Amino acid sequence: MSGPTTAAGGASPGQHSLAFRVMRLTRPSMHADEAVLRLHPNDLFVGEDLISDANPHVPSNLLDLASSDSSSAEGGEFDFRKRLFIDNPTDAMGLSGFLLLPQAFGAIYLGETFCSYISINNSSSYEARDVIIKAEIQSEKQRFLLLDTSKSPVESIRAGGRYDFVVEHDVKELGAHTLVCTALYNDGDSTERKYLPQFFKFVVANPISVRTKVRNFKDNTFLEACIENHTKSNLYMDQVEFEPAPQWTATRLEADEHASLKNSKIRDLLKQPVFIRANGGICNYLYLLRLHELGETKDDADTVLGKFQITWRTNLGEPGRLQTRNIHNNLPPKKDIDLQVVTAPSKVILEQPFSVHLRLINQTERTVGPFEVYIISGSSSDDRSVMLNGLQKLVLPLVEGSDSINFDLNMVATQVGVQRISGITVHAVQEKKVYDPLQDIEIFVDAE
Repeated sequence: MSGPTTAAGGASPGQHSLAFRVMRLTRPSMHADEAVLRLHPNDLFVGEDLISDANPHVPSNLLDLASSDSSSAEGGEFDFRKRLFIDNPTDAMGLSGFLLLPQAFGAIYLGETFCSYISINNSSSYEARDVIIKAEIQSEKQRFLLLDTSKSPVESIRAGGRYDFVVEHDVKELGAHTLVCTALYNDGDSTERKYLPQFFKFVVANPISVRTKVRNFKDNTFLEACIENHTKSNLYMDQVEFEPAPQWTATRLEADEHASLKNSKIRDLLKQPVFIRANGGICNYLYLLRLHELGETKDDADTVLGKFQITWRTNLGEPGRLQTRNIHNNLPPKKDIDLQVVTAPSKVILEQPFSVHLRLINQTERTVGPFEVYIISGSSSDDRSVMLNGLQKLVLPLVEGSDSINFDLNMVATQVGVQRISGITVHAVQEKKVYDPLQDIEIFVDAE
């Protein structure tokens, strides 16, 4: 529990009998020091200041307890010198055994539960009556009511007394937030109702960032996710789960496990959380995504792949949870005509004809064509290393919507070595449209 925060606005305390104090409820941290006097169980019963000439009336049983712990001290006198000895391997960790309470409001991160202890104090000499208390959190977009005692006001807060309550809120927005505490009450002999507003501002930061990359390879889609820790505390990821959209299935790709762990019955029970270091530590995940066989092609499917559900804990178990936005598959623009290589020889003989088997796919709903297939001539001499054999233009008929046609190009190589077949182009005659050339095809040309 952190110390009280100061009000960022509202009425002056001198004008009101009541005042709000806000303390954030957070878990403590381990207290560590390079030169620390470690805690010993006997210290809970006997302190060094008790064993002195100025305090001769110490019970004998406590003296015996103290002397047994300091038997190695010179002259049998009680001291704390043994606290500096490393008698156990855990002593080298520098942990004193004490827990340190936060001294400030601290950082608040998205996905955490903001928990606050609020105290309304009566610092006047008058009794405050019929106190209506409200507490709400305001973000840049919304407001959330946390407490409202309008239907059952606090009957009385005596002079010098207080009224305490705890509020909680799941933080789901980034940016500036304001905790607004208000009180409506009567005090003294006045019948006029007094209104006290106080504001406590804080900023919600992003604890982690999730960077994704989507790659499409043939019928497979690969999703890579990189999770980076932006907090000052180590994070232990309890769950990093990708929830695919209905038309997709997702499989996480991991390194092979040791044979002794694959068939272990307690593997899931003893599974350790993924550790991500503070201040920029990262962890990578890779998923293989496939479309369901629902009679639709990848181009017709929705571009939404899914989203991540992520839960974690800090060093002392403080929980956090985030859900990412939908991740999209940025597919290339859909082409009306797609030219593909069905088969091509990997090795050919110099100046002997060979064939390249191609397929032209109509990806529209209408009939298109006819087409002309030819090779665009280049300016360099290397463009002549592989050329068409015979007719320099191949005419193809009309192609129905969502249909395809297969055809062969007869070619001949004029130079030995690794050569490229480049510049194969399709021209729609009626539309007078030239489509992008086919990607280069590599072949090996042998002299014999």
